[in-house]
Amino acid sequence: MLGGLSPTIASYLVLKRNNEVTGLKEWFKNIFTFKTRSLFYLLVVLLSVLFLVPPILISGLDKMYPFYMFFLNLPIMLVGGGLEEAGWRYILQPELDKKYGFILSSIIVAVIWSVWHLPLFFIPDVGQYGENFGLFALSILGLTFALGAIRKISDNVFLCVLFHCIANAGTSTFVFHRTWSGITVTSGLLIIISTIFVFIYMQKNKPRML
Repeated sequence: MLGGLSPTIASYLVLKRNNEVTGLKEWFKNIFTFKTRSLFYLLVVLLSVLFLVPPILISGLDKMYPFYMFFLNLPIMLVGGGLEEAGWRYILQPELDKKYGFILSSIIVAVIWSVWHLPLFFIPDVGQYGENFGLFALSILGLTFALGAIRKISDNVFLCVLFHCIANAGTSTFVFHRTWSGITVTSGLLIIISTIFVFIYMQKNKPRML
């Protein structure tokens, strides 16, 4: 639990130390800002569909739990992954984006995020134990582009938390076969679509010449 919440804990400590938040109340408020444009929620839904549907269509389901389990798992995944976004997308990716741009910052964060998960592949009875790390890292790459796009376009951390929870709840309810073809297509789609959305956003919001 401590390891899983380490990005969350680090987020608060770093922001508090640098006087970017006055305390826990402001920090929570910045993360859980629900009020935003409905268009941004639609972006989360679209990217969630792109993450969950292609591997099922390409590789098939290994196991499927009742559909209502998705909604039961959703709030549980707040602790089981969603709160990581307080570190990855509240601080790390936006700061790297300022220096290296969207594409390179996404690749850097994907490497860090993948390696951060690596110990789980050696702990028995954990979900990642015995899985193919290469496939996992490729999946993380696609997710990083999607989450980075959500954060950059909406400037909203909660939407990243929501997408992360949907992704985890979805893969726990609809357990698809993890194959190179399925993960490659899925990650490729997420990378391409996310980059296109960010490009359109930047074109529409670039400073106008006087």
